[in-house]
Amino acid sequence: MTSWCVYEAHPLPPSPLPPTPKQLAGAWHGLVGLVVVLTLMLGLPPVTTAEVRGSLVIAGNGPELATIETLARAFERANPRAYVDILWDEDSKPLDLLKAGQAQLAVTGSEDPAMRATQIGWDGIGILVHLSNFTKDVTKQQIADVFTGKVRDWSELGGPDTKILLIDRPRNQNVRDAFETHLGIAGKLTGQAKTIGADDQVVKTVVGTLPPLSAVAYISLSTGLSAVSSGVAVRLLPVDTVEPEVPTVKDGRYHLRRPLLLLSKKDPSSLAEAFATFARSAPGQAIVSEIYVPMSAQ
Repeated sequence: MTSWCVYEAHPLPPSPLPPTPKQLAGAWHGLVGLVVVLTLMLGLPPVTTAEVRGSLVIAGNGPELATIETLARAFERANPRAYVDILWDEDSKPLDLLKAGQAQLAVTGSEDPAMRATQIGWDGIGILVHLSNFTKDVTKQQIADVFTGKVRDWSELGGPDTKILLIDRPRNQNVRDAFETHLGIAGKLTGQAKTIGADDQVVKTVVGTLPPLSAVAYISLSTGLSAVSSGVAVRLLPVDTVEPEVPTVKDGRYHLRRPLLLLSKKDPSSLAEAFATFARSAPGQAIVSEIYVPMSAQ
């Protein structure tokens, strides 16, 4: 007896159609978007499509050195054929170095009409005193009166019965320019002040000044906040009843602040422009925010 197996025939599935150019473009854009998202989430340098190469010199003289160094190294990792040299000297004049062609970017706190300025962040200007100084707060006018010599004793400001020791900053420093401009006292600071360049030395001098004197200094807010949080015997005075903090600097309620600017020639080199763009990017602003206040749009 013969057995028969009957197999039911099924039609073969149709061959898939090749993707259309529109579908390919959509997939490519989706892949690029995924790479961008992962880059931002992981804090990696942005992927660049145009090759950036050459040497770049950045000049400065203030407390921004650590931030600029970190930005430079991250920029080099993102652009392996780019090299950044940092020319940093407390006694130098970065704008003069830029104008002389010895640098392609200058880190400053004020604009120059002959130069192109890119702002990469904010820094507050803190009014630093000894922790034992119980002066409640000061106004901008009172600060101006103190640093022009009109007020010489803390008791006139509701503080201790001690004489005021003024600590000034060198004329070439960005923080001094911004401080004088905000208070309208350019060229009017008393000659009785003690001039100190380095922020860390300013902090040490305020801590080490004891009655019958009590020191006051204006300082990069990032440095002042770091000293306070580290338990150093200093405090920062509120100005016009506004606390000197990152949020108040960012939204402008704390008026004593200065911009962090990258100055370049009006027609900058492609490398200088690429670095400024990187400093304003999400990864760049994340680096800036480690010490300073990033731009509000970030």
